[in-house]
Amino acid sequence: MYTRHISLNILESLADTPVIFIRGARQTGKTTLVRDLMSEHISSEYVTLDNAVALSAAQGDPSGFIAGVGKPVVIDEIQKATELLPAIKECVDRDRTPGRFILTGSADIMSGLRVSDSLAGRMELFDLWPLSRAEIKGSRTNLVDVLFGPELAWPAPTDDDVMNAVLTGGYPEALARSSEKRRHAWFSAYVTTIVERDVRDLSSIQDLSAMPRLLQLLASRTGQLLSYADISRGLTIPQTTLKRYMAILEATFLIRELPAWAVNIGKRVTKASKLMFTDTGLAAHLSGMNADRLAQDRQAFGHLLENFVVCEMAKHATWSANRVALSHFRSHTGQEVDLILEDQAGNIVGVEIKASASPSASDFKGLRLLAQACPEKFLRGIVLHLGPGAVPFAENLHALPIASM
Repeated sequence: MYTRHISLNILESLADTPVIFIRGARQTGKTTLVRDLMSEHISSEYVTLDNAVALSAAQGDPSGFIAGVGKPVVIDEIQKATELLPAIKECVDRDRTPGRFILTGSADIMSGLRVSDSLAGRMELFDLWPLSRAEIKGSRTNLVDVLFGPELAWPAPTDDDVMNAVLTGGYPEALARSSEKRRHAWFSAYVTTIVERDVRDLSSIQDLSAMPRLLQLLASRTGQLLSYADISRGLTIPQTTLKRYMAILEATFLIRELPAWAVNIGKRVTKASKLMFTDTGLAAHLSGMNADRLAQDRQAFGHLLENFVVCEMAKHATWSANRVALSHFRSHTGQEVDLILEDQAGNIVGVEIKASASPSASDFKGLRLLAQACPEKFLRGIVLHLGPGAVPFAENLHALPIASM
C-alpha cells in the first residue's frame, strides 16, 4: 500500500470546495485513493459508472440520479456520463456545502466541454500521476520545494538503480509484477484496454488500427521536440487525423506536451513542445527497450531519462507548496535547458538532465544563457546526472545526483 502525497491537498479542498475532480490515466490508483479517504477521513456513498445499471440510470435521468444519491458521494469514471455535470452544478448551486461531490475520471472531460465554465468556482481539479519515486520509497521530501528553497538542501542519493526506475515506471500494478516478462504482459494488456475501450468511448473514430503504431512511434521519440509533420510522414496519415489521435492520447493521460518557455529571449526561442509519456515504463515497453538495449543505446536512454525526470518533477508539483509551471527552453543555435520550473512570482529554476556520471562545465551552457537572459528571476540552475556526488559549479549552479529523486 502506497501513501499518495496529494491526499492532504484533497482533504484541504474537501473542507471548502463543493466538487473535486481527481483525474488521471487508468490504473494510477484513483479508486484506491478515494476508498482510502472514505475509510479514514470521510463518510460518503460510492457509485461507479463502470456498473452498467448505474451508468444507464445516470445517462437516462441525470437530474433524478443526482437527486437520488446520498451526499457526499463519490462518482467513479465520470467521463462515461458527462450528462451528470449540469445536474451536479444545479445541485451545488442550491447547496454549497463543501465536499458534496468527489468525481474521478480516466479521461479529461475538461477538453471540448464547457465544464470549466459551468462549474467555475465550484470545482477543484487534481491530477493523479503514476506513483512518484518519493511515494514508492516512502519519502516526504518535495523536490520542487527543495529547488525553490532559500538553501539547496538536495537529499542524499539512495542506492536505487536509476535505469531500473526508468524501466519500471510508476503504475502500481506494473510495480507489483515479479519479473520483466510479467511487467511487459501487463503493459500489453493495458495498451489494448486503452485503445479498444477508452479511445473508442471518447471518439467517433472507427478505424483505430493506426493507434498502436502511433504509440510505438511516439514512444521512440519521447523527450524530443514534437513534429507533427515528421510523425505524419512516418505513419502516412494526414496531419488532421494525427492531431485527433494525439488529442485522444492526451485526453487519456498517456502522453503530455512540455511547452516551450513562454518568454521570448531575443526572438531566439523555438516554440515547439517536447513529447513526454506520463510513464517511462510504458514508453520503454512500447519502444521495445530493456536494460541491455538501453545500456547499448545511450541516446535512447538519455531521452527516456529526461522524460523520467520531467515526470517526477510534474508529480512533485501536484503536492508542492510552491505552485510551478513546467516548460523547456531551446534556442535556434541549439543551446537548451531540458526543464524550466517557474513559480507564480516568475522565479525560475533551470534543470539540465545528463545520462552521464561525470558532469562538466560545458553541461551548464544552456543554464548560463538562461541566467543571463533573466538575471533578476533566475534562482538557480542544476545539472542532474548519474553520479553519486553533489558538486557546486558556481554560486547558483549545481550538479546533483538523479539517484536522490
